[in-house]
Amino acid sequence: MRTYSPKASEIQREWHVVDADGLTLGRMCTEVARVLRGKHKPVFAPHIDTGDHVIVVNASKVVMSSGKADRQLVHRHSGYPGGLTTETYAELLARKPEDAIRRSVKGMLPKGPLGRQMLTKLKVYAGPDHPHAAQSPQPLEIPGARR
Repeated sequence: MRTYSPKASEIQREWHVVDADGLTLGRMCTEVARVLRGKHKPVFAPHIDTGDHVIVVNASKVVMSSGKADRQLVHRHSGYPGGLTTETYAELLARKPEDAIRRSVKGMLPKGPLGRQMLTKLKVYAGPDHPHAAQSPQPLEIPGARR
């Protein structure tokens, strides 16, 4: 029996929407990364992007458990000497909640061109509205997430 490998033309992409209101950041991001990668599909292949599109709304209402928002740090570097900027997750969530979710999901995806392609299917919005209603996204249930 031969091994089945999906072709790019055979992949059916769906749209999912996640309401992040009250969800724990890490638990939500692991499920989002799983759907973006396509591991929920029977035709999953690690070398092909088989995942679906994911829309995250209410990103500003995501929470972190047990005071991690004040303890965990986020680093970024400008590329210049001495250009390291450090802030806590609480400050990042207050300033740019979309970037906090996008950066967490990015760390859970494969590194390289394939992971960057998967990350383009993630759409994150701080409020409850999104401009993707024409795609008729289905709500994505996150079983392990606590509200």
